[in-house]
Parts: sequence; C-alpha cells; structure tokens
Amino acid sequence: MADTTVIEVQGVPTGVVEILKGRAEARDLSLAAYIRGLLLEEASRPELAEVMARMAEDEPIHYTEDDLRAFKADHR
Repeated sequence: MADTTVIEVQGVPTGVVEILKGRAEARDLSLAAYIRGLLLEEASRPELAEVMARMAEDEPIHYTEDDLRAFKADHR
C-alpha cells in the first residue's frame, strides 16, 4: 500500500467486533482487511452536501400530470 496510517478505535462493543469478525471470515478476509475495505468504501462516497450541490446545478426536469400518470402506468 502507498502511504498508510495506523488507526486505533477504542470503545467498540464486543458484540460489534464479533459481528465484524464473522463478516470478515465469511469473505475470507482478516478483520483488519474487512474494516479497511469498509473505511475505503465510506471515504469514496461523496458527502450529502456535495451530492445536493451537484443536483442543484442540474437543469430542472419539467413534466406534467399526464407524464406522471404515464410513468406510473409504465411502472417507472
């Protein structure tokens, strides 16, 4: 791995650790590898404010009541 840092998390309930160990084992991963994956996944997601800001930049979508009825009829 490129630049990495050691993180210590205190105060994690034993039950939570056991659940995470079980999930890691089911994926044939060490607990550390499983938690590392969770952290990488979380860090890759944009913050809600960022998503909302992007949405605010999009052009509005105009539709009529008939459009909504058609969407509903088409199960969209």
